[in-house]
Amino acid sequence: MAGRWLRRAAFTLLGFVALVGLYVGTACVLMFWPANAGPSATVAENTTAVQAWVLSNGVHTDLVFPIRSTGVDWRQLFPLAHFKAVPPDAEFIAIGWGDREFYLNTPTWGDLTASRALGAMLGGNRALLHVSYLSRASLRKNAFRLPLSEAQYAQLAGYVRAALPSGRATPIAGTHYGNNDAFYEAEGGYHLFETCNTWTGRGLRQAGVKVSRWTPFDFNVVWHLEPVRP
Repeated sequence: MAGRWLRRAAFTLLGFVALVGLYVGTACVLMFWPANAGPSATVAENTTAVQAWVLSNGVHTDLVFPIRSTGVDWRQLFPLAHFKAVPPDAEFIAIGWGDREFYLNTPTWGDLTASRALGAMLGGNRALLHVSYLSRASLRKNAFRLPLSEAQYAQLAGYVRAALPSGRATPIAGTHYGNNDAFYEAEGGYHLFETCNTWTGRGLRQAGVKVSRWTPFDFNVVWHLEPVRP
């Protein structure tokens, strides 16, 4: 009886390992078969209208834009009054999408628990947008250049607005990591195949940026981008 139980446990474990391997392997393979890989997808230096970035902490990615550029002023969508105290030298805004429970209950990696991570992977939780106003110094590490034409920038700006219910920014009262950030209601739900990074990658693909065809991990998003040198 015990032997049969051990065999079942072993097969279950092997099946789980195989699925994880397939998940990671597929992500890696698709990284080398990017979308928008043709010459027309490359923005020439003299046509770049907006200097934007992707910011990664090694797990999660954010889109980073100038606070105001080419007719887009993010303060109109995410008013400074929603934040405790935006730094006076803030020049950029970082926008990321993610799992509500994970976002609100995991301000640092020390707050991460196995049950919370498993809950995010299995899905069922609504999503939020996390928005931060940043100074230029924030882009000295783990930032990747995202040169955009005006048309590409407009596409990405529209993509962010579409993540907000009815296109309106509804803040979650009293939820902040620090003085310069806020959380907002967002469309969609987080799960294993719809992660913070797939949200970032989808926006880049739709805007014509060269990026992996599937981006469950941060490295899928930034692989084809140029890192900012300190």
